[in-house]
Amino acid sequence: MYNLVMKDLKLGVSPMLFIMPLLMGALMLVPGWIYFIVILYFCWITIPNMFAGYRTQNDLIFTTMMPVTRKDMVKARVFVIVILELLHIVNAMIFGMINIRLYPNLTNHFFAPHMGFWGLCFVMLAIFNIIFIPMYYKTAYKYGGAMFASVSAAMLFAGVAQWIGIQNSFVSDIFNGTGAHNTALQTSILIAGIVIFVVFTMIAYQIGFKRFLKVEIQ
Repeated sequence: MYNLVMKDLKLGVSPMLFIMPLLMGALMLVPGWIYFIVILYFCWITIPNMFAGYRTQNDLIFTTMMPVTRKDMVKARVFVIVILELLHIVNAMIFGMINIRLYPNLTNHFFAPHMGFWGLCFVMLAIFNIIFIPMYYKTAYKYGGAMFASVSAAMLFAGVAQWIGIQNSFVSDIFNGTGAHNTALQTSILIAGIVIFVVFTMIAYQIGFKRFLKVEIQ
C-alpha cells in the first residue's frame, strides 16, 4: 500500500495542491471571517482537481495493471485524501492560533478559531468523506455526482452549525464566550470531532471497498 500512496502523491496529486493548504490557511488571519470557508476550500478545489487528474491520467486502468489488490487501491486513495485533509486543517489551526493572538479583543459574530471550532471542522470533513468515498466507488471513475453531494452536505453542516452558533446564546457562549477559555470543554469538543472523523472515514472506506469489488473495469 505504501507504494500506492507514494504513486498517488507523486503522480496523481499536483504540487500546487500541497501548497494550497498553506495559502488557504493564511485566510485564517482575516479578522472575524467565516472560518469554515478555509477548510471548505479543500472540498471546492483540492478534491475536484485531484480526481480530475486521476481521470485524465486514466489512473484506474494503470493501477489495476499493477500487482495490487482492490482493497489496497481503496485504502491508499482514502489515505491520500486524509493526508490532504489533515494538511488543510493543521495549517489552518496554526494560522488560527496566530489569529487569536493578533486579535485578542475581537468580537466574533462567527465561530472564533478556538479548539472547539476545529472539532466542528473535523465533523464537517467526516460528513464529506462518508458521502464522497462510497459514492465515488460505485464506479471508481465518475466523481462529479459524489463531489456535488458531499460538498453540499459539508456546506449544509457548516451553514447550520454557524447559524445555531449565532442564534443560540448557549452555543455562542461555548465557542465565542466564556466557554472558549474552558480548556477541558474545548479539548472535549475537539477530541469528539476527531473521533467522529476517524469513525466516519473508516466506515466510508469499508463501504467504498465493498462497492469497488462490484465494479467491472474495462
